Amino acid sequence: MLGFTALELARIQFAFTMAFHIVFPALTIGMASYLAVLEGCWLVTRRAVYLDLYHYWLRIFAVTFGMGVVSGIVMAYQFGTNWSQFSEFAGGITGPLLAYEVLTAFFLEAGFLGVMLFGRTRVGPGLHFFATCMVALGTLISATWILASNSWMQTPQGHAIVNGRAVPVDWLAVILNPSFPYRLAHMGTAAYLSTALFVGAAGAWQLLRGRDGAAVRKMLSMAMWMVLLVAPLQAVIGDLHGLNTARHQPAKLAAMEGHWDNRPGEALPLLLFGIPDMQAERTRHAVGIPHLGSVILTHSWNGQVPGLKQFPADERPNALIVFWSFRAMVGLGLAMIALGVWSLWLRRGGRLYGQRRFLRAAVAMGPAGLLAILAGWVTTEVGRQPWVVYGLLRTADAVSPHGAGTLALTLALFVVSYLFVFGVGIAYVLRLVRKGPQAADLQQAPQGGPGAGRTPARPLSAAQEGADEGLPLPPDRGGD
Repeated sequence: MLGFTALELARIQFAFTMAFHIVFPALTIGMASYLAVLEGCWLVTRRAVYLDLYHYWLRIFAVTFGMGVVSGIVMAYQFGTNWSQFSEFAGGITGPLLAYEVLTAFFLEAGFLGVMLFGRTRVGPGLHFFATCMVALGTLISATWILASNSWMQTPQGHAIVNGRAVPVDWLAVILNPSFPYRLAHMGTAAYLSTALFVGAAGAWQLLRGRDGAAVRKMLSMAMWMVLLVAPLQAVIGDLHGLNTARHQPAKLAAMEGHWDNRPGEALPLLLFGIPDMQAERTRHAVGIPHLGSVILTHSWNGQVPGLKQFPADERPNALIVFWSFRAMVGLGLAMIALGVWSLWLRRGGRLYGQRRFLRAAVAMGPAGLLAILAGWVTTEVGRQPWVVYGLLRTADAVSPHGAGTLALTLALFVVSYLFVFGVGIAYVLRLVRKGPQAADLQQAPQGGPGAGRTPARPLSAAQEGADEGLPLPPDRGGD
């Protein structure tokens, strides 16, 4: 297929399916916690606006949760179909971690999701709030196990190599590997930030269309407070994550910064732009700020980190991709900080809900968090190449022995089916977003639940007592 090798097609297929998958769990994590906050605020204040927003975002959460589960199952199967050599080598570690995710997280989410979605009128408000909190906790635990597995692949420890396989000898060391705390904090914060931007964009879009109201204003206000507080925090976490990467994956960091040489005594500039050239071993047209690279990467005025030339050519990641994906992530993060500060400035004088330039910017920034996650994921995964398990197993040795034709055919099937299934799903989510919060949901008389005479179990049983008294009798078939 267009001259691609089987390895390249397997990587493209994994990247394609993963790119679809990663955005849904990110939104699910953020929305589940957002729903718990909304329901908690309603329980404390009894203000209807919080329940309006809860009902509105609950429907969107349900759709994204479903798409996240479906796309995640495909990922699990790919480990066996396309990456069987990786599963053979590392399955003793990654397999149990994924199983822990199913046992502790997915069951927690699935167990309480039904109460959360359909139990509003069937259980008490306290129990329903508990169910919402359990679903939110489940999404966080799910992310914890997945990131523990991925972090071990980035910075492996706590294992022994026995008969060519990685065998766990210390599970705490496996889980609490050197990059795990930073990766978990970075991804968790990114999920909350992405959801805040998505929610803020929905509120701004409603205001631009003239659909002003208490729920819409509350939605935008809560989202912008979240962006204002979390975006700078994410920058601090990202800085700590970068220091950890410099310590444990120096080749990745060198590719992120576009540095090739480490000249003794010479401070590192921060390269803003440039075109890393893997063949010429230099970054063309580089525009940098002197000393700032040393300050950011080492927290000292003249500190240094290894350059790419200090690593063998076959152990260097693709610097061009990593350099620009990293800058895309950082650039979007800076734009998020600017949006949060802008919103704070507009709150003075009550202009947050009326300045159209800001509202348009908030709408434009709606997908920024998810794009930043994708850019960060590309930086992380391409940056660890050529290793799939850093320093232990190369990606070329991890792929299944399939031919290029087989992988090309399955890739084409994935592209067609994903664009159809998830295209429809995303279109439906956007349709729900466009609809806006509906206060009428609260005005419907509840059916059943605590204190009611009975809880309808099926449509006919929900009919009023005596409704069938006036129905005609069945015809006499003359059976006697």
